[in-house]
Amino acid sequence: MRFGVNYTPSRGWFHHWLDFDLDEVRADLDPVAALGLDHIRVFPLWPLFQPNRTLIRPRAVEQLVALADAARERGLGVSVDGLQGHLSSFDFLPSWTTTWHRRNLFTDPPAVAAQAAYLRTLAEALSDRPNFLGMTLGNEVNQFADTPHPAPHRATAAQVEAWLRRLLAACEEGAPGRTHLHAGDDATWYLPGHPFTPGHAAGLGAMTAVHSWVFNGTAQRHGAAGPATEQHAAYLVELSKAWAADPERPVWLQEVGAPAPHIPASRAAAFTAATARAALDCTHLWGLTWWCSHDVDRSLADFPELEYDLGLFTAGRAPKPAAHALARVAAEYRADPHRPLPRTTALVLEPDAEGPGPRRTACAPGGRFFEAWAALAAEGVRPAVVLARDAEDPARRAARGITATVHPGEVPLPRRAMIQG
Repeated sequence: MRFGVNYTPSRGWFHHWLDFDLDEVRADLDPVAALGLDHIRVFPLWPLFQPNRTLIRPRAVEQLVALADAARERGLGVSVDGLQGHLSSFDFLPSWTTTWHRRNLFTDPPAVAAQAAYLRTLAEALSDRPNFLGMTLGNEVNQFADTPHPAPHRATAAQVEAWLRRLLAACEEGAPGRTHLHAGDDATWYLPGHPFTPGHAAGLGAMTAVHSWVFNGTAQRHGAAGPATEQHAAYLVELSKAWAADPERPVWLQEVGAPAPHIPASRAAAFTAATARAALDCTHLWGLTWWCSHDVDRSLADFPELEYDLGLFTAGRAPKPAAHALARVAAEYRADPHRPLPRTTALVLEPDAEGPGPRRTACAPGGRFFEAWAALAAEGVRPAVVLARDAEDPARRAARGITATVHPGEVPLPRRAMIQG
């Protein structure tokens, strides 16, 4: 079980790559290591590393390796996201993919070949570093493929699958045997018709990644202290496991944070601890990586308000109450490591008219399935999730430890619940 943080540099945010200062990086990572965390997730800015389709800047790659070495000196593993892509509401795409040179990120053969070369280069450069965990293709790159993005790069689910397989293979070519994966936002699980599917998330790559953000309607419906809010991350972990062919496939809670005002600052520490403990009650959880390490300096303009204060540390590198809360949970777990018991009761996810799989709107906050899961969780049931096709398969149920199933329509909902979908 790994406990880590998504590294957001305290000086200049991700623009630090323009004025890379290894001493600043070391100063950022010292308190992360002192907190007892064991890994960071790192975000090179794609346009700065590959400014031309056939140019991957050697100096930028060297700086990434230097950052990884600084992390190793502090006992920190490093996972690297390649295609940035999208970060905190800002898009960072190379000029050779936009405007006059616009190429579809997912279907244009030269663009895909260039992305593969870039990811292979990063992976190969890090392949001999013992603390290099592996590559994530990019941060929530799925959001480019569909609305509500203002200029989507449209692709079908089949085209997305081909893109994922090609780029994951490139990472493996660069660094064989490391943990290479892909990651999307919750549109993967909640947005009907989205071309990045739950099957892609739970079937491709070394493990499944989930990103949990309660500003998606969960906190608005259930409050900052509601069981559905504090267990939203655990819900996504369990929802993802329903789609995995391998019942022991690991899941990485790769992003989760306490966004204000949905989670008031006065409650951030309690939310952090409750979220982490709920996730640790899920079997086959590989790790928990908090978003993020440092607050965004308010001298930087135009971020959505909630993005400024998500750090475990201030922009001045002082630990905040949420940092201490996460450190306590990690220390408790390491003092008494355990495997959670199987979740024996599973909520059945039925197919619907959207297609061969379940209707994703039902899984989103306010959907009948989501609200039924939340109601069961509030009663202390510890619900798992099982697809309807697997609920009738004794071997499949037994492999996951499921002994009882319940359908959403059988779960009474609180009167305040607002159901849609």
